[in-house]
Amino acid sequence: MKKVILLCLCVSLIVPFVFSKSVQAADTKSTSISIPITTGLLGSDNSAKNFYLELPNGVTSSSIKTGSLKYNGPNGKVSVSLENGKIKVALNGVANQKYYRNVVGYKASWDAMFRTQIYNSIWLYSDGRRWQINEYDEHNDRMKTGDVTATDVYPSRNPPRTKVTAGPYQDNLFLKWYNGSVNEVVNNQDIIQSTIKVVSFEKSSYAEDPKFKNGRVILNYTIPDGVPWDAESNDGLSGKAEGRKYKAFASYYYTADAKVTTYSYGGLVTFDYSPPDQATLNGTATLEKPSPNPIKLEGSKVDVKINVKGELLGYTDSSNIEEWVFYANEKNGTGKADMKKDYSKQLTASKSFDLSIPASRVINDNFKQDYILTVVIRFKKPVLTKSGTITSLEQKMEVSAGVYKTDNPITYPSVPSKPTKPEGKPPIARISAPKYIKAGSDMMVYGGNSSDPDGYITDYAWGTPGAQGGIENTARGYVWYTRDDVGQTFPITLTVVDNDGLIGSTSTEVTVIEPVPSASLEIIGSLKQNRKTTLINSSQSPTRFPIIKSKTQVTISAVSGGTNADIKYSGNLAELESKDILFKKPGKYKATIHVENTAGYASDKEIIFDIAPDESPFAYFAMPIGSYRDPGNGNKAIISIDDMSFSSDKDNIIQRIWEYRYDSNNNGNFTDEGWVQFSDANQTRLNLELYQVGKYEVRVTVLEEFGQPTIEDFVTDADRLRTNSEATQNVIERIVEVNNRAPEVDWDL
Repeated sequence: MKKVILLCLCVSLIVPFVFSKSVQAADTKSTSISIPITTGLLGSDNSAKNFYLELPNGVTSSSIKTGSLKYNGPNGKVSVSLENGKIKVALNGVANQKYYRNVVGYKASWDAMFRTQIYNSIWLYSDGRRWQINEYDEHNDRMKTGDVTATDVYPSRNPPRTKVTAGPYQDNLFLKWYNGSVNEVVNNQDIIQSTIKVVSFEKSSYAEDPKFKNGRVILNYTIPDGVPWDAESNDGLSGKAEGRKYKAFASYYYTADAKVTTYSYGGLVTFDYSPPDQATLNGTATLEKPSPNPIKLEGSKVDVKINVKGELLGYTDSSNIEEWVFYANEKNGTGKADMKKDYSKQLTASKSFDLSIPASRVINDNFKQDYILTVVIRFKKPVLTKSGTITSLEQKMEVSAGVYKTDNPITYPSVPSKPTKPEGKPPIARISAPKYIKAGSDMMVYGGNSSDPDGYITDYAWGTPGAQGGIENTARGYVWYTRDDVGQTFPITLTVVDNDGLIGSTSTEVTVIEPVPSASLEIIGSLKQNRKTTLINSSQSPTRFPIIKSKTQVTISAVSGGTNADIKYSGNLAELESKDILFKKPGKYKATIHVENTAGYASDKEIIFDIAPDESPFAYFAMPIGSYRDPGNGNKAIISIDDMSFSSDKDNIIQRIWEYRYDSNNNGNFTDEGWVQFSDANQTRLNLELYQVGKYEVRVTVLEEFGQPTIEDFVTDADRLRTNSEATQNVIERIVEVNNRAPEVDWDL
């Protein structure tokens, strides 16, 4: 594993295209900047590197005595100089031979597993009773086929429970090797081929652990127990025949040993400088977009972002600062100028400007837009200087953004002193971390958003003073702070190195707060009467101060609608993690939780939720209002009925009971007649056969089953709702009249 150690803190973010102006002072001081110690860099590209070191606060490039620049360290020095407001150090790497064990091989990029999607072809014969099983034979390294007889209904719906074997070829296309992190790539020629092994990472839950044999991934799984499948094309099949592809998956990666040449860097640069002896304004303009610069035109415009920073040197009375003013404008352009202000009483301030270059302006293959940036600081009271009193200081800077249409862009120098031969743009370091962290909690610190305008990041060097644990040379890591650190604020620093050997740095801060647990309750499931819901204790506490289960207290109570007696569950709520609960009546209910952790802190939480009522089904059907007896069909009248009953809250109708009654005395009143059942088979379309002339009333009673999970111990048949059409349908729609057909008369004279 490669390790990076910071000898001293690089104090400002390194970004490309910086132009600075300042005033040199008379007194001389000495200082130093460390080059981050980097070890284990791989590949011949790392045999020599350029390091661009950011200057400390209060130091400008014009105040440095160039003859005093010195490098001290183990590397062979090529040169040390000033370039574009930074110290450039060109070094030769110290070479070492290393033997790496268990480097890992992924597919093209870090953590990307090789994955195989497996299908077994299973076919049902046209007789509907036999299944053909096609699978891989690992012993003979070939495919084989066999038939099994169905054991279920006719035609068979699923093949019998059968273990099958699949054996797709192992994949090593785009195999890329890493030594423990995304930044440490090992060349394939450095891999000792005889040590390569395959390691299983993940598989389908219903499959056995894969084997790697015959250059294949061999996976056994049992069908049809929950195994998903896709339909084969059934073109040309006849009878009951059908084809299925039962599928599973497995993912894997490789490990091996490697013998590589590594390169290391480190050291210290010292120099003398003259600090300002009076109020001096140092201005810096940084082009952050486009990146890279120049950039190819894509779309209707190119976004431009410029950061303007002002630093007041040789002056400490921040209370006398009236305001900071920042200007951005195109040089000889037509774009609108922009101005921003900062009223903070700080000796350093910065603002960013979001601009753009419209595509209509790029009339040639290459286009360059120059920008003039200005920073001004104004004072409340006049400030005395050697040349008299002043009320403000001002600095102007210029940067350029390039756009091209072809694939051969013209490169523009970012500042007049930039060499004609570009040597790379330094990376931009970025840290993602919380502002506050509870003592005892693991905190992820992430630098993966760092970027390099013209390449990629190769190394990450972290500084986490005061933290427990540490972060290796990776883009992310975890640290934590003790209970004694509560109330304190700690710095976190990051220095990144790109493939050109250039570096960038940034920092942030985190404040440690008390390790108070977070009490939390969730209720999931169907929040409906007589349905199963689940109350979950989702409380959290810092890792090193866990919640004491025996002190967890949970209560559930009715607020309105129901009573506490309507809340049903088994056992008790002590030491609750999760509990299935049923509510017998709809209404509003409340659940509370109290938790305590091993650090002695407590937390409470209350949630209020609604239990919806169980809606009765709606019974409804359609039939004709009249019919005739058919002499050709035994004088029967056939009444066609279509049921349209439904459940408004997505329950299931499991039974339909059909009845009729006949107005035998033809008095128009059915209440004195008895009901006759003619179907209870849950039919939705049926015929009613009637023989007698007169009126009949029809009704349907529908019974529903819960459409969502319940807890059977707490429900009865009476909780399953039912409705008949007398309550939901107009009586006129439920009456049919049977008549005789009129005789046909033929007058023959």
